[in-house]
Amino acid sequence: MSVNDFPYCINHKIHTDRNLPPIHDHDFVEIVYVTDGEAEHIFEGELYHVSAGDVFIINPGEVHTYKLEPGSKLEIVNCLFMPTLFDEVWLRGLGISESMDYFYVHPFLDKSERFHRCLNLRGQDAEEIFSLFQGMSNEFEEKKKGYSTLIRLQLVQLLVQLSRLYQKVKDSTEQVNVKTQERKTLIKRICGYLERHYDQKLSLSILSDLFNISSRHLNRIFKEETGKTVIEFVHQVRITRAKKLLTETDEKIICIAMDVGYDDPAFFTRLFSRKVGCSPGKYREKMNGNAVDDGVAFEEDRLLQSM
Repeated sequence: MSVNDFPYCINHKIHTDRNLPPIHDHDFVEIVYVTDGEAEHIFEGELYHVSAGDVFIINPGEVHTYKLEPGSKLEIVNCLFMPTLFDEVWLRGLGISESMDYFYVHPFLDKSERFHRCLNLRGQDAEEIFSLFQGMSNEFEEKKKGYSTLIRLQLVQLLVQLSRLYQKVKDSTEQVNVKTQERKTLIKRICGYLERHYDQKLSLSILSDLFNISSRHLNRIFKEETGKTVIEFVHQVRITRAKKLLTETDEKIICIAMDVGYDDPAFFTRLFSRKVGCSPGKYREKMNGNAVDDGVAFEEDRLLQSM
């Protein structure tokens, strides 16, 4: 960019793997809008994927270039200008200050600030931003009387509009984070309830009424957060409790099945065998290091025969 009385330039470029710029920095500000194609943007030693609709800013002194796959291309609009294009007094005269959420304008009010977030725009947002670039391009090409003033105003409008879009993305992300945290809290509460009331009759219907959430939605988010369905989690809690009772008490298996919430001892024995790899009696024998007594063996034989 040649620096003259009006330190500004805008152009359209097509990059391929054969005409990539060397890794470089510069003393001007560069705003890039990707109109077509995709590439890896090598920025300050890191790689970022960019594609059509992406807009990003490169500040003076920041090192960058692009990396493209053979045969691919990247079409961009390049808006280049010296930071001196904006006078702080002029910006404040427009009503812009640090107290406002004009993220893309703040570096021109405070030279120590840097901002280079990449926005991925689609639909109407992309069209509006592209039209601002196109308007500046037309003014710069035609150079009619007052073009430099109009470009300054259009450039500030672009930066303010980008700040608005960034705030929208930021708010949306924060809202998603809040919802995610609320969901995690809900699942923790449900897990706590199941761990305390594992010996009671439990069902999705009961839980959905208790926590004011549909059964389908409850099971879906529970699986996403824990990796298990609600019923699988209940079985896990009950089997864990049953293993403790088998190891620490002399209760009969039928009684333990009832203690952990199973009305059907045969179902309990079958489930325990599938989850643990051996029958409740064998588990007790293995953990206590004793031979299983005849009473337990008879009881398990009877339960297994009823399956």
